[in-house]
Amino acid sequence: MQDILAKDSYRKPLCSISLDLDNQWSYMKIHGDSNWKNYPSYLNTFVPYILNILKELNLKITFFVVGKDAAINENSDVLKMISNSHEIGNHSFNHESWLHLYSKDEIKDEISKAEEAIEKITGEMTNGFRGPGFSWNNYLIEILTQKGYLYDASILPTFIGPLARLYYFKSTNLSEEEKLYRKELFGKFKDGFRKLKPFYWELNSGEKILEIPVSTIPFFKTPFHLSYLIYLNNISPLLSSVYFETAIKLCKLTGTEPSFLLHPLDLIGGDRIKELAFFPGMNMKSDDKIQLFFKIVKELKNNFHLVNMSAHAKQVIKRKNIKSRILL
Repeated sequence: MQDILAKDSYRKPLCSISLDLDNQWSYMKIHGDSNWKNYPSYLNTFVPYILNILKELNLKITFFVVGKDAAINENSDVLKMISNSHEIGNHSFNHESWLHLYSKDEIKDEISKAEEAIEKITGEMTNGFRGPGFSWNNYLIEILTQKGYLYDASILPTFIGPLARLYYFKSTNLSEEEKLYRKELFGKFKDGFRKLKPFYWELNSGEKILEIPVSTIPFFKTPFHLSYLIYLNNISPLLSSVYFETAIKLCKLTGTEPSFLLHPLDLIGGDRIKELAFFPGMNMKSDDKIQLFFKIVKELKNNFHLVNMSAHAKQVIKRKNIKSRILL
């Protein structure tokens, strides 16, 4: 697919695009709705919808798939549709945003069960991982490295994690116990000091794995993935546009090749998934979201060579100019 980059990739910096395929039950679980345990799904609606949009844009991306969804037979056909054209990454098995609290054995089980479920459908092993809610710990990095993963993409370098968590808690029906599990959701203030550019995690054994952080705006470290642009667009389309253009300019100025993140609810509105109409941004109609997405992709294509996560990782590794290493 995109393992061998086109010649023009050397004239433009890279930008990888990925989508965390969080299902309807995942959002209900996040919101504190106990009916998530029935595993309601919108994949049969969303997947054909987004695949048609990506085909129209001639865009190949990475879908981070939750293992539990891959283990449910009713989802097999639509997940096969994804793997026919796009890369599939591992997004854990149970999609619990407190993954950082897991023991080493629990994390290994999460990764392995998701791998097995995805491989059963696609016939391929995953080689990239993203933690739900940007959650991770040293055990996760160690296990991914020992399993031979090409990259991890769980880090979100931003100072505003605590503010995002506060807003999230106020907009959900979570119990105090559930909030306790999620007390570090979206990270800590100190995460804003983490690196924006890809770097290696290195074990004492010398083994290493590439980390490709989800991009935030250089210097300011505020997120600019599509969820934030939609939020700003609801306030002012001009503000959203200026914010995004600033992000691109600063990425190019600092030599930062973005990893741009999507979520399903960024691309579909409450008019098509009424069960989640209460979520922020779902008041925006699906057609309006797609119009904004087309505009963003056009701007990204004007400035970057768009690839999936594996292609991004392979090209970065090929250059052999990664100076940053963090020892575990």
